[in-house]
Parts: sequence; structure tokens; C-alpha cells
Amino acid sequence: MAVVDQDGVVIAANDSFGVLLGTAPEALREQAAADLVDLASDGRTWHAYREVLRGRRSRFRCTRRLKHADGRSLWAEVTVAPVPDSRRVLLSIADISDRRELQARLRHLQMHDPVTRLPNRALFFERLSAALEASAQDAVDACDARDTERTDGTERPGRRGRPGGPGRPGGPGSGETISSSYESYGYGRTGRIGLCYLDLDGFKAVNDTLGHRVGDRLLAAVAARLTECADSDGYTRSGGHLVARLGGDEFAILVEDSTGTEQLADLARSVLCALQQPFDLGGQRLSVSASIGVVERSGCGTTATALMQDADTTLYWAKADGKARWTLFDPERNAHRMTRQALSSTLRPAVECGEFALEYQPLVDLTDGAVRGVEALVRWNHPQFGQLAPNRFIGIAEEDGSIVELGRWVLRTACRQARQWQKDHPRERPLFVSVNVAVRQVWDSDLVADVAGILAETGLAPHLLQLELTESAVMGSAGRPLQALQALSDMGVRIAIDDFGTGYSNLAYLSRLPVSVLKLDGSFVRGFQDEEHANPADELIVEALVQLAHRLGLTVTAECVETSGQASRLRRIGCDTGQGWLYSRAVAPDRIAELIGTEPLPA
Repeated sequence: MAVVDQDGVVIAANDSFGVLLGTAPEALREQAAADLVDLASDGRTWHAYREVLRGRRSRFRCTRRLKHADGRSLWAEVTVAPVPDSRRVLLSIADISDRRELQARLRHLQMHDPVTRLPNRALFFERLSAALEASAQDAVDACDARDTERTDGTERPGRRGRPGGPGRPGGPGSGETISSSYESYGYGRTGRIGLCYLDLDGFKAVNDTLGHRVGDRLLAAVAARLTECADSDGYTRSGGHLVARLGGDEFAILVEDSTGTEQLADLARSVLCALQQPFDLGGQRLSVSASIGVVERSGCGTTATALMQDADTTLYWAKADGKARWTLFDPERNAHRMTRQALSSTLRPAVECGEFALEYQPLVDLTDGAVRGVEALVRWNHPQFGQLAPNRFIGIAEEDGSIVELGRWVLRTACRQARQWQKDHPRERPLFVSVNVAVRQVWDSDLVADVAGILAETGLAPHLLQLELTESAVMGSAGRPLQALQALSDMGVRIAIDDFGTGYSNLAYLSRLPVSVLKLDGSFVRGFQDEEHANPADELIVEALVQLAHRLGLTVTAECVETSGQASRLRRIGCDTGQGWLYSRAVAPDRIAELIGTEPLPA
């Protein structure tokens, strides 16, 4: 301890004070206490100390790193408090070096992975957040520097505490611009953050087959190679890149001052190459690969959470694209993913909210141009994305199972509309309606009961309903799907194979399945250009398919008929009905009623 007068000068000090600083107590008298224990190094501490000396504050405590006379450093806790009934203050110092060392050791254990000795998730996010904050501050400093730069290229004096000044590069009178000054002192960094987020492919199999001990040894060996790759990066600045184990078999390499995606791509390639070399783990020779997501962006305006979300998404892409590769973050691909997620989360409620509508495209008899039926096509009038075609959401609905509810709504709405047309426009051959059915509807619902109930509810005759299934779904049907198709056919409902000819068809199934109609994929019809540019092979294939279908008692519908020339050639080879823009796009129900009144349509 030491007694200090109101001017901050040491009046007396005990032996322990001298031992702590390596100086005789007598030598400390008449010295400024603030200089002995470094109380003037920052403004806040200096102000608090002066307030105690002036009697305006009762006491304060701080931690300081002090220099012993022999050159070693020590950590001390400094307490300043007034002496009762006196204008003097008591300065007491406690050596807390052992405590600080213990805290440092505990922090190291807390912030590092025990298996690989790498920084763990907590330390990684701490460093990442600090790097982002530093990048943001650099951007502010750069703006301040530009604000002080003269139009003639010379600088104005910078703010107090900034680099520059007499005798320093970039100081007043040096003739250098302030931008070069800031670069000299580290303010000219790129301000960009790079991240390689990687996951080992098939690591679970190593744990499951060889045990966790071998798995841990493999993780440690992987960590060593990652560290070597990061340290050998040609762009590495002081301190190197941070390699961390985030958990399980997930690792990350943080590039705090990225020079661009080329640097990160080189780093990712070196990691892949390093990990492809076999690992020899005490007689166990193992080979692994990794998938890497690469993200790079400006630190200003970026959060750690957002950066990691993008890295995780990009790693998922690398896995989905085939593994053992690196993938760079793609904003457009991510926007598509975000849109897909938004659609998925709102799809089920959209059915209840009435956001879906049906449009209908005519199926026209190629011999006389009469409208024989219509195909119901669902549209989603999304409140945010506008009207969406089926290819934007049907796949999502099949994945999450909402296709069952949506398909039931489409079926009911189409049958009700077909029955309404039948009432409003009596004709010898009423319009049939064709509705697309997903495979999951067959598996996850009682399709036969749904169809029977809807037909009874709407009053539509079974033969006026046609259900379309894709070729890949129908071919090879067995068990429950085949039983459902057979029951529907026995009921009188027509079954059509959509997009026929695009898959690997087993033609033998055509004689076994209860199919009534083949719908030729539009790729065949597009080959039917004008006579001059026609491909004879296309016509031979279509003609063969039509003849095969007719011999099996099936009718044939050609999709994507766009020109009268295509319609004429399809009619010549015996195709039964056509569908496409030559006749009409998919339109609202009232437009179908108008088309019925203007038959025949152009052929």
C-alpha cells in the first residue's frame, strides 16, 4: 500500500509495495502514483483517479499490467480510496497474476476443442464477430479519411488519436495522401470476410464401423492438415487464418482479410487436395473427402448469423451437387431457395384461403375441330409473387404432402365446373375434364374413395372424368397404385398416361394397365415443323406409337400443337386429339364456354 496526497504524489509506501515493483519503498516517495501503476494510460481511469483525489468520488478499482524492475510483467488490481478524516488517499495493489493465468487457462479450455485442439464454435463466433466489427470500423475510418483529403491530393490534419503527425508517415507536411497513411497503419485492409465451411463426407460410417476412438484420431489428423493449408495460404497476413472445429465433423476456416473469391477458391482446392491423401492412423489406413461451402463478402453490413446461414446453405449445395467438392455462394440460387421456402411455408394455408384457381385448355378432335374435353391446370395467385404456374409449386406440394389436400381441391373444382358446363351448354357429347394426379395422392390418400365421393357430390358422370398420371409414375405400378387405377377404371373413369415417350417405357405394361389414353409429349410434336424442314424420323416414331396405341384400344392426344401444319400431319397419321396454342392457351372457365359456341376450332 501507499499513501498519496491530494496532488497524487506518494508520501509513504510499505515494503510490499516496493517488493511488488522491485524497488525500495524509500525510492517511491515523492513520485507520481499514476506513473507507478499506469493510471494515466486511458482517459476514463485517469478521470476516475482524479475525482477520488479531489474528494468527489468515494473509491474506484481497476486492473493494470505493470512492469517489475527485472523486466517481467505482472497483473495487478489497483484500488484507490480516501483516507478517513484526511485529504489523502490510500493506494493498494494486489498481485493477481496467478488468478489471471488461471483465468486464461480456463478460457483456453472453454474456447478450444479437446479432440483437435482447435478453437471451438464459441471462439470462432467471437473472432468472426470481432472481424466484422473491425471491418465496419475500417469502413468508417476510410470515410473519415476521405472527408479530410484535399482536392489537390494533400491531407488535412487528422483527428486526435489517429495515425499521422510530425515525424510520422502521412503527418502534416509529409506530402503523402491520407489514404497511404491509413494503409501504412493497417487501415487500408480489404474490409472483406471470407469463410470456408466444410463437412467430412461419410464420417459417420467411420465412427459406426471403427469406433469413436478412431474417429477422434481422424478428426485430429484432419485438423492438422487444415491448419497446414491455412498457414501455407500465399495470401495469409499476420496471424494467419483461423481454423476451428464447429462440432461433429464440421470445420471452418475464417479469412479475416479476404482478397477475393479467387483466394478462397485456391484455399478450398488445397483443402480438398490435402484431405484426399490417405490417413495412416496406427495401422488403420483411411480415405475421406469433404464438401466445402465458400462465402465471401464485405464485413460492413454483414452479421455473423447471416454469414453462417449462407455458408451452411452453400455447404448443403456442395453435398447435393455430389460431395467431394467446393461450391461458391450464389445469390440467385439462394434467392430461389428462399422463394421455395416461402412457398413451402404458405402452401397449406393457401388452399384454405382460396388462393388457387383453375384454368382450362381445350382438347380438340383433330378430324372435325370439335372441343371434346379440357385439361384443368391449377394456378396459385400468390399475394407476394403473383400468379404462379404449376411447375413453381407442385414439386414442393409433393415433397411436403400438401399435394393431397390441393389435389382433392383441384379434383372437386374441376368436376363441379365440368358439370356446370354440361348444364349450361347441353350437347350430344358433353365435355370431359382431365385432371393431373400425383403419385403421392395414390399412396397417401384413398384416391378411389375421394373420386367416388366427388363424382357423387357434383353429379358428374364417371366417363366424363379423366385422370392423368406421368409415364414414370404409371410404368411399373404394382400393389396399391395398380389396385387404385384398376378400381377407378372399373368405375368408368378414364386413365391417361401424360408425357408419354419421355421415359424408359416398358411397352408390355400398356397391355396390363387400365389405361385409356396416351398423351404424346410435346417434344415429338415440336419436330413436326413445316414440310421443308420436317424430320422424317419424328413422323415415323409418332405414327408407330399411334398405331400401337390404336391396336391396344387406346386413344392418342398430341400435346404442344402450335401450327396448322403440325395439326395436319398429326391428323394424317391418325392421332385422335390435339392440345396446344393453335387452339387456345389455358383460359378461364367462361372463355371455354365461348369456345364451345364457336366450334369447330381451326385445324
